Amino acid sequence: MQIFYYPSILLSMQDKGKIEDEIKSLEGLMAGPDFWQDKIKAQGTIKKIQDLKAELLGAEAYDNGHAIVTLFAGAGGDDAEDFAHMLFVMYGKYCERQGWGTKILHENENDHGGIRNLTFEVEGKGSYGRLKRESGVHRLVRVSPFNAKSLRHTSFALVEVIPKFEKTMNVEIPPEDLRVEFSRSSGPGGQNVNKRETAVRVIHIPTNISVHCTSERSQAQNREKAMEILKGKLYALRELEREKKQAGMYISKTTDIEWGSQIRSYVLHPYKMIKDHRTDYEEKNVDNVLERGELDGFIEAERGL
Repeated sequence: MQIFYYPSILLSMQDKGKIEDEIKSLEGLMAGPDFWQDKIKAQGTIKKIQDLKAELLGAEAYDNGHAIVTLFAGAGGDDAEDFAHMLFVMYGKYCERQGWGTKILHENENDHGGIRNLTFEVEGKGSYGRLKRESGVHRLVRVSPFNAKSLRHTSFALVEVIPKFEKTMNVEIPPEDLRVEFSRSSGPGGQNVNKRETAVRVIHIPTNISVHCTSERSQAQNREKAMEILKGKLYALRELEREKKQAGMYISKTTDIEWGSQIRSYVLHPYKMIKDHRTDYEEKNVDNVLERGELDGFIEAERGL
Protein backbone atom coordinates (compact mmCIF):
# COMPACT_ATOMS: atom_id res chain seq x y z
CA MET A 1 0.00 0.00 0.00
CA GLN A 2 1.34 3.42 -0.90
CA ILE A 3 1.59 5.79 2.06
CA PHE A 4 0.94 9.51 1.73
CA TYR A 5 1.80 12.13 4.28
CA TYR A 6 1.83 15.87 4.50
CA PRO A 7 4.78 17.87 5.89
CA SER A 8 2.31 20.74 6.37
CA ILE A 9 0.59 18.88 9.21
CA LEU A 10 3.35 20.14 11.48
CA LEU A 11 3.80 23.71 10.29
CA SER A 12 1.74 26.14 8.25
CA MET A 13 3.37 27.28 5.01
CA GLN A 14 3.82 30.73 6.55
CA ASP A 15 5.61 29.37 9.62
CA LYS A 16 7.71 27.07 7.47
CA GLY A 17 8.79 30.01 5.34
CA LYS A 18 9.81 32.03 8.41
CA ILE A 19 11.95 29.18 9.72
CA GLU A 20 13.61 28.67 6.32
CA ASP A 21 14.37 32.40 6.10
CA GLU A 22 15.89 32.39 9.59
CA ILE A 23 18.07 29.39 8.70
CA LYS A 24 19.32 31.16 5.56
CA SER A 25 20.07 34.30 7.58
CA LEU A 26 22.07 32.39 10.20
CA GLU A 27 23.92 30.39 7.54
CA GLY A 28 24.78 33.72 5.94
CA LEU A 29 26.42 34.77 9.20
CA MET A 30 28.46 31.56 9.18
CA ALA A 31 29.92 32.52 5.82
CA GLY A 32 31.26 35.80 7.24
CA PRO A 33 35.04 36.18 7.78
CA ASP A 34 34.64 37.06 11.47
CA PHE A 35 32.21 34.27 12.38
CA TRP A 36 34.69 32.16 14.38
CA GLN A 37 36.30 35.01 16.27
CA ASP A 38 33.77 34.48 19.09
CA LYS A 39 33.70 30.68 19.39
CA ILE A 40 30.95 30.55 22.04
CA LYS A 41 28.65 32.75 19.96
CA ALA A 42 29.48 30.76 16.82
CA GLN A 43 28.62 27.47 18.52
CA GLY A 44 25.35 28.98 19.73
CA THR A 45 24.50 29.99 16.18
CA ILE A 46 25.23 26.50 14.87
CA LYS A 47 23.04 24.99 17.62
CA LYS A 48 20.25 27.38 16.68
CA ILE A 49 20.47 26.29 13.03
CA GLN A 50 20.32 22.64 14.06
CA ASP A 51 17.29 23.27 16.26
CA LEU A 52 15.49 25.14 13.48
CA LYS A 53 16.19 22.35 10.99
CA ALA A 54 14.92 19.79 13.49
CA GLU A 55 11.75 21.84 13.95
CA LEU A 56 11.33 22.01 10.18
CA LEU A 57 11.58 18.23 9.96
CA GLY A 58 9.51 17.64 13.08
CA ALA A 59 12.30 15.35 14.45
CA GLU A 60 11.42 14.33 18.08
CA ALA A 61 9.67 17.78 18.41
CA TYR A 62 7.09 16.39 20.85
CA ASP A 63 9.25 14.26 23.15
CA ASN A 64 8.59 16.56 26.11
CA GLY A 65 4.84 16.51 25.62
CA HIS A 66 1.93 14.23 26.44
CA ALA A 67 1.05 10.96 24.68
CA ILE A 68 -1.92 9.06 23.31
CA VAL A 69 -1.73 5.27 23.38
CA THR A 70 -3.92 2.86 21.40
CA LEU A 71 -4.01 -0.91 21.92
CA PHE A 72 -5.28 -3.31 19.25
CA ALA A 73 -5.87 -7.04 19.74
CA GLY A 74 -4.31 -9.07 16.93
CA ALA A 75 -4.11 -12.73 16.03
CA GLY A 76 -5.21 -15.01 18.86
CA GLY A 77 -8.95 -14.50 19.43
CA ASP A 78 -10.02 -14.18 23.09
CA ASP A 79 -6.41 -14.60 24.21
CA ALA A 80 -5.28 -11.63 22.10
CA GLU A 81 -8.08 -9.46 23.49
CA ASP A 82 -7.16 -10.54 27.02
CA PHE A 83 -3.52 -9.75 26.25
CA ALA A 84 -4.51 -6.25 25.10
CA HIS A 85 -6.19 -5.79 28.49
CA MET A 86 -3.03 -7.02 30.26
CA LEU A 87 -1.01 -4.41 28.37
CA PHE A 88 -3.53 -1.73 29.35
CA VAL A 89 -3.04 -2.66 33.02
CA MET A 90 0.75 -2.68 32.56
CA TYR A 91 0.88 0.77 30.97
CA GLY A 92 -1.63 2.13 33.47
CA LYS A 93 0.58 1.02 36.35
CA TYR A 94 3.67 2.43 34.64
CA CYS A 95 1.97 5.80 34.20
CA GLU A 96 0.86 5.72 37.83
CA ARG A 97 4.46 5.08 38.91
CA GLN A 98 5.57 8.10 36.88
CA GLY A 99 2.91 10.32 38.43
CA TRP A 100 1.11 10.72 35.10
CA GLY A 101 -2.66 10.85 34.71
CA THR A 102 -4.57 8.69 32.23
CA LYS A 103 -7.99 9.01 30.60
CA ILE A 104 -9.77 6.52 28.34
CA LEU A 105 -10.91 8.18 25.10
CA HIS A 106 -12.47 5.16 23.37
CA GLU A 107 -12.92 1.52 24.38
CA ASN A 108 -14.22 -1.56 22.57
CA GLU A 109 -14.44 -4.51 24.98
CA ASN A 110 -15.50 -8.11 24.46
CA ASP A 111 -17.82 -10.13 26.73
CA HIS A 112 -14.88 -11.47 28.80
CA GLY A 113 -13.42 -8.09 29.79
CA GLY A 114 -10.85 -8.27 27.02
CA ILE A 115 -10.06 -5.36 24.72
CA ARG A 116 -10.56 -5.33 20.97
CA ASN A 117 -9.17 -1.80 20.83
CA LEU A 118 -8.74 1.00 23.34
CA THR A 119 -7.32 4.51 23.21
CA PHE A 120 -6.19 6.40 26.29
CA GLU A 121 -4.53 9.73 26.87
CA VAL A 122 -1.43 10.10 29.05
CA GLU A 123 -1.11 13.47 30.78
CA GLY A 124 2.51 13.78 31.82
CA LYS A 125 5.45 15.87 30.73
CA GLY A 126 7.79 13.75 28.64
CA SER A 127 5.39 10.82 28.42
CA TYR A 128 5.55 10.69 24.62
CA GLY A 129 9.35 10.68 24.63
CA ARG A 130 9.45 7.78 27.09
CA LEU A 131 6.64 5.70 25.61
CA LYS A 132 7.03 6.21 21.86
CA ARG A 133 9.27 3.19 21.28
CA GLU A 134 6.69 0.95 22.91
CA SER A 135 4.98 1.23 19.52
CA GLY A 136 4.95 -2.14 17.82
CA VAL A 137 3.65 -5.69 17.95
CA HIS A 138 3.82 -7.44 21.34
CA ARG A 139 3.64 -11.26 21.64
CA LEU A 140 2.29 -13.35 24.53
CA VAL A 141 3.00 -17.08 25.07
CA ARG A 142 1.09 -18.83 27.87
CA VAL A 143 -1.32 -21.64 28.76
CA SER A 144 -4.62 -20.30 27.51
CA PRO A 145 -7.30 -19.74 30.18
CA PHE A 146 -9.84 -19.94 27.36
CA ASN A 147 -8.80 -23.44 26.24
CA ALA A 148 -10.40 -26.40 28.08
CA LYS A 149 -7.39 -28.58 27.23
CA SER A 150 -4.97 -26.08 28.86
CA LEU A 151 -2.83 -25.88 25.75
CA ARG A 152 -0.06 -23.35 25.20
CA HIS A 153 -1.25 -20.46 23.08
CA THR A 154 0.44 -17.55 21.31
CA SER A 155 -1.37 -14.25 20.82
CA PHE A 156 -0.49 -10.76 19.65
CA ALA A 157 -1.42 -7.14 20.30
CA LEU A 158 -0.35 -3.88 18.71
CA VAL A 159 0.68 -0.84 20.71
CA GLU A 160 0.54 2.54 18.98
CA VAL A 161 1.96 5.63 20.72
CA ILE A 162 1.51 9.08 19.22
CA PRO A 163 2.12 12.61 20.52
CA LYS A 164 -0.79 14.63 21.82
CA PHE A 165 -1.40 17.71 19.69
CA GLU A 166 -2.75 20.67 21.63
CA LYS A 167 -5.57 22.61 20.00
CA THR A 168 -3.43 25.74 20.16
CA MET A 169 -0.80 24.23 17.84
CA ASN A 170 -0.78 25.64 14.34
CA VAL A 171 -1.46 22.45 12.38
CA GLU A 172 -3.15 22.30 9.01
CA ILE A 173 -5.13 19.45 7.42
CA PRO A 174 -7.10 20.41 4.30
CA PRO A 175 -10.87 20.09 4.99
CA GLU A 176 -11.37 18.18 1.75
CA ASP A 177 -9.08 15.45 3.12
CA LEU A 178 -11.48 14.70 6.00
CA ARG A 179 -14.71 12.75 6.38
CA VAL A 180 -16.57 13.02 9.68
CA GLU A 181 -19.19 10.52 10.89
CA PHE A 182 -21.40 10.64 13.98
CA SER A 183 -23.07 7.94 16.06
CA ARG A 184 -24.54 7.36 19.51
CA SER A 185 -21.98 7.04 22.24
CA SER A 186 -22.00 4.11 24.65
CA GLY A 187 -19.07 5.44 26.67
CA PRO A 188 -18.81 7.61 29.80
CA GLY A 189 -21.09 10.56 30.32
CA GLY A 190 -24.30 9.23 31.84
CA GLN A 191 -27.67 8.38 30.34
CA ASN A 192 -28.12 11.62 28.41
CA VAL A 193 -25.07 10.96 26.28
CA ASN A 194 -26.71 7.89 24.75
CA LYS A 195 -29.74 9.82 23.50
CA ARG A 196 -27.73 11.98 21.11
CA GLU A 197 -25.15 11.29 18.44
CA THR A 198 -22.13 12.43 20.42
CA ALA A 199 -19.58 9.82 19.26
CA VAL A 200 -17.35 11.05 16.44
CA ARG A 201 -15.30 9.20 13.85
CA VAL A 202 -12.87 11.21 11.71
CA ILE A 203 -11.34 9.65 8.59
CA HIS A 204 -8.29 11.06 6.82
CA ILE A 205 -9.16 10.19 3.22
CA PRO A 206 -5.65 10.12 1.62
CA THR A 207 -4.27 7.65 4.21
CA ASN A 208 -7.56 6.01 5.31
CA ILE A 209 -6.52 6.58 8.93
CA SER A 210 -9.57 6.84 11.20
CA VAL A 211 -10.04 7.99 14.78
CA HIS A 212 -13.05 7.26 17.00
CA CYS A 213 -13.70 9.32 20.14
CA THR A 214 -16.53 8.79 22.64
CA SER A 215 -15.14 10.12 25.92
CA GLU A 216 -16.57 13.65 25.91
CA ARG A 217 -20.15 14.77 26.56
CA SER A 218 -20.68 16.76 23.37
CA GLN A 219 -20.21 16.09 19.69
CA ALA A 220 -18.00 19.18 19.35
CA GLN A 221 -15.68 18.06 22.16
CA ASN A 222 -15.34 14.57 20.72
CA ARG A 223 -14.60 15.99 17.29
CA GLU A 224 -11.91 18.27 18.73
CA LYS A 225 -10.33 15.35 20.59
CA ALA A 226 -10.50 13.12 17.50
CA MET A 227 -8.72 15.80 15.46
CA GLU A 228 -5.94 16.00 18.07
CA ILE A 229 -5.43 12.24 17.81
CA LEU A 230 -5.55 12.27 14.01
CA LYS A 231 -2.81 14.91 13.87
CA GLY A 232 -0.70 12.73 16.15
CA LYS A 233 -1.24 9.70 13.91
CA LEU A 234 -0.22 11.67 10.83
CA TYR A 235 2.86 12.91 12.64
CA ALA A 236 3.77 9.35 13.60
CA LEU A 237 3.24 8.24 10.01
CA ARG A 238 5.53 11.00 8.81
CA GLU A 239 8.15 9.89 11.31
CA LEU A 240 7.77 6.30 10.12
CA GLU A 241 8.64 7.40 6.61
CA ARG A 242 11.45 9.64 7.78
CA GLU A 243 13.02 6.90 9.88
CA LYS A 244 12.55 4.41 7.01
CA LYS A 245 10.60 2.01 9.16
CA GLN A 246 13.37 1.28 11.67
CA ALA A 247 12.45 -1.81 13.65
CA GLY A 248 9.29 -1.16 15.63
CA MET A 249 9.87 2.54 16.28
CA TYR A 250 6.72 3.81 14.61
CA ILE A 251 4.20 1.28 13.34
CA SER A 252 0.85 2.11 11.76
CA LYS A 253 -2.36 0.09 11.93
CA THR A 254 -1.54 -1.46 8.55
CA THR A 255 1.16 -3.59 10.20
CA ASP A 256 0.26 -7.27 10.49
CA ILE A 257 -0.30 -8.07 14.18
CA GLU A 258 1.08 -11.59 14.00
CA TRP A 259 4.20 -13.78 13.72
CA GLY A 260 7.43 -12.24 12.53
CA SER A 261 6.64 -8.62 13.38
CA GLN A 262 6.89 -8.60 17.20
CA ILE A 263 9.21 -6.23 19.04
CA ARG A 264 8.79 -7.89 22.45
CA SER A 265 7.78 -11.33 23.73
CA TYR A 266 6.09 -12.07 27.05
CA VAL A 267 6.65 -15.77 27.76
CA LEU A 268 4.71 -17.18 30.73
CA HIS A 269 5.04 -20.89 29.82
CA PRO A 270 7.02 -23.19 29.93
CA TYR A 271 9.36 -20.64 31.56
CA LYS A 272 8.86 -17.00 32.53
CA MET A 273 10.71 -14.22 30.75
CA ILE A 274 9.99 -10.99 28.90
CA LYS A 275 12.46 -10.13 26.15
CA ASP A 276 12.71 -7.13 23.86
CA HIS A 277 13.94 -8.28 20.45
CA ARG A 278 15.43 -4.91 19.49
CA THR A 279 17.71 -4.49 22.50
CA ASP A 280 17.87 -8.07 23.85
CA TYR A 281 16.93 -6.66 27.27
CA GLU A 282 15.27 -9.33 29.44
CA GLU A 283 13.26 -9.48 32.66
CA LYS A 284 12.49 -12.76 34.44
CA ASN A 285 10.10 -11.29 37.02
CA VAL A 286 7.12 -11.05 34.69
CA ASP A 287 4.71 -10.05 37.48
CA ASN A 288 6.72 -6.90 38.20
CA VAL A 289 6.36 -5.91 34.56
CA LEU A 290 2.80 -6.94 33.71
CA GLU A 291 1.09 -6.30 37.03
CA ARG A 292 3.17 -3.44 38.48
CA GLY A 293 4.30 -1.69 35.32
CA GLU A 294 8.04 -1.87 36.00
CA LEU A 295 9.07 -0.98 32.45
CA ASP A 296 12.03 1.28 33.17
CA GLY A 297 14.63 -1.28 32.11
CA PHE A 298 12.99 -1.82 28.73
CA ILE A 299 12.39 1.87 28.11
CA GLU A 300 15.92 2.93 29.03
CA ALA A 301 17.35 0.20 26.77
CA GLU A 302 15.11 1.35 23.91
CA ARG A 303 16.03 5.00 24.44
CA GLY A 304 19.66 4.00 24.04
CA LEU A 305 19.10 2.59 20.56
